[in-house]
Amino acid sequence: MTVLQAIATPLPQRGLLRRVGRYLYSIIDTRTAEQLIAEDDNRTTFSRISSFLVLHSACLGVFWTGWSWVAVGYAAFLYAIRMFAITGFYHRYFSHRTFKTNRFWQFVFAAWGNSAAQRGPLWWAAHHRKHHRHSDEPEDVHSPWQHTLYEAHMGWITETRNHKTDLHEVRDFARYGELVFLNRFDMLVPFALGTFSWLFGWFLEAQFPQLETTRWQMLVFFFISTVLLFHGTCTINSLSHLFGRKRYETTDQSRNSLLLALITFGEGWHNNHHYYPGSARQGFYWWEIDITYYGLRFLQAIGIIRQLNPVPRRTRESNHRLATA
Repeated sequence: MTVLQAIATPLPQRGLLRRVGRYLYSIIDTRTAEQLIAEDDNRTTFSRISSFLVLHSACLGVFWTGWSWVAVGYAAFLYAIRMFAITGFYHRYFSHRTFKTNRFWQFVFAAWGNSAAQRGPLWWAAHHRKHHRHSDEPEDVHSPWQHTLYEAHMGWITETRNHKTDLHEVRDFARYGELVFLNRFDMLVPFALGTFSWLFGWFLEAQFPQLETTRWQMLVFFFISTVLLFHGTCTINSLSHLFGRKRYETTDQSRNSLLLALITFGEGWHNNHHYYPGSARQGFYWWEIDITYYGLRFLQAIGIIRQLNPVPRRTRESNHRLATA
């Protein structure tokens, strides 16, 4: 009997506690929740949206815990390092392979990106590769031109059919057992980071009471940072295909936006990226701020990564529109 079948079994046969336990385990172990999902199952069920409800509701705890400059700074720090991980590693490495590294750092990058609570690296990269192949076509599950703005922004994630990881899409990385494990148990790293946040707050509360920072305050601001990070990332799926400028003729409605580039550390140069997705640099010109690229250049300088794919000058200057959308 699968987990989903056990959950669906009537109460007299299974018992409430056992059903709840199996449901919770299906959240921890994503493979079990995939076993009965049909390819055409586009339902939005409570099990798919419960994590979003918990995550967003936890932010309301700030009205109970209050705030401190330490907690705000901690949330900003978590936002910055995890946004860099999503854009630099989940996107530019696992989705597009725009640079190279060794197996050890590959796993570190995967775990770092996983701390953002945006599912596992294989799931993330598989969906993004499909997005590029079908951008703004009916098959693109997060296109605001094919679906509602809500569905393009985050609704697609709650649909049951999009819960699966298509390992065929990422067979180049699916051969690494440690990445498969991290992708399967994708809640472990975020849970560990949340626990660390609480313990760090407990330490500050006990040793530096003058900071007026508590354990629960730090946990709440971990959730706040995670929610802001999630919506910041999702603006590229939704808003970057609606607002901004189109420099290059592409088959989709991708746009360039300085504001979104600042929020997402360079991902806002989305029309550039869809025109030439193989580059580690998305701000094609020096005046296009691309914080993630600067970080990747630093990692290359200290020998952690190598062979950052550039934007060929001929490619950059061909098919040039510079037209206002």
